[in-house]
This record gives sequence, C-alpha cells and structure tokens, in this order.
Amino acid sequence: MSLTLAVPVTVAIARRVDPARSSEMVAWMRAGTALAEAFPGFLGAGWVQSGPGSPEWHMLYRFADAETLHRWEESPQRHWWLSSAQGIVEHTRVERRTGIEGWFDPPLEHSVDPIEPVGPVGPATPPRWKQAVTIWLAFFPLSLSATLLTSRFLDAVPLAARVLLMTLCLTPLMTYLVLPRITRALHWWLHGQPAPWRAL
Repeated sequence: MSLTLAVPVTVAIARRVDPARSSEMVAWMRAGTALAEAFPGFLGAGWVQSGPGSPEWHMLYRFADAETLHRWEESPQRHWWLSSAQGIVEHTRVERRTGIEGWFDPPLEHSVDPIEPVGPVGPATPPRWKQAVTIWLAFFPLSLSATLLTSRFLDAVPLAARVLLMTLCLTPLMTYLVLPRITRALHWWLHGQPAPWRAL
C-alpha cells in the first residue's frame, strides 16, 4: 500500500474584461466563488483588479489536492458558470502551483471594490534560493532533533525503519506546523522588505 500526502493546488487565472463592465465582473466572480465553496476540498479564493480602470483581473483559488480540484473543474456547475461569461470575459493565462512552494504564494484572500485603487495580486514569489534557505532553516533543527531522539530510543530498530518513521513524522510537522511559522516570521526577508525592527 502506497502512502500519498494531499498536496494543495493553487490556480491563478488572468482575465480581461471591458472596464465599463467591472460591476458585472465582480458579480460573476462572486457567483463562481459561491459555487466552488460547496465543493469538498475548497480552501479559498479571491480576486484583484490590476489597477483603477484596468481591464486586467487576477483570480486565485485553492483546493486541497488535485482530485478535489479536478472535481470542481469538471463539474457542470463550473461549466455553466464559465459559459455565462461568454462575450464578457476573456481568459488570458492560467498557472498552477503545487507542493511545498505553495507556502511562498501570494495570499489567497482578496476582495476589492473595483472603483477604488488596488495593487497587483500580491508580492511576487520569492527567489528560489531564499525559498531553499527558508526550508533548510525549518528542516535542519527538526531533522537533527528527530535523529538524536531515534538514535537514543530506537537504536535497535533497523535504519530503514527508523528513516521511514522519521519521514512519516517530519513531513506533516514540516508542512503544517514548522514551515508556515517560519515563512510568516521571514516574510519581510523573502519579499525584500525592511526588517520589522527597522520600521519601528
């Protein structure tokens, strides 16, 4: 029996619409979000306009894994929703992100009034070397602690079994506890912002 961990999938879609129809665009996206919320695995959605009067809109939504995302994307509800915007909305780009890199994605929750100035979808994804350093900072102390504990209390257990046990324990700890905390703490560094203590 194989062990598979659910990996959240984030979908980013760029769309264009006549600025005169911004109110219709907002109503259409709210309707799509309301439909998606009824599907198992839905984790959140949001949208922003690139700027005041801009025809560019960016929408993000996230599902718990590829399977739940597929159910939404192939559902009659979504097909009806997309067809209802024909002639109004133009789809220009779709991007999918999965895996641990998702912790470095821009925030999912956005709601804007189209008549007020808004910025881009969020900060750009940090450089990969910064992502690697952040993951190492989370992984090293966790791995070291686990190695010391297993060598002390499970010394008689075969090496392969010890490594299996460590990875089964460390993977969810890294994904759901340690990595979210360290990415929040280092958000300023990941996105090239001034250190919090310098802003005081």
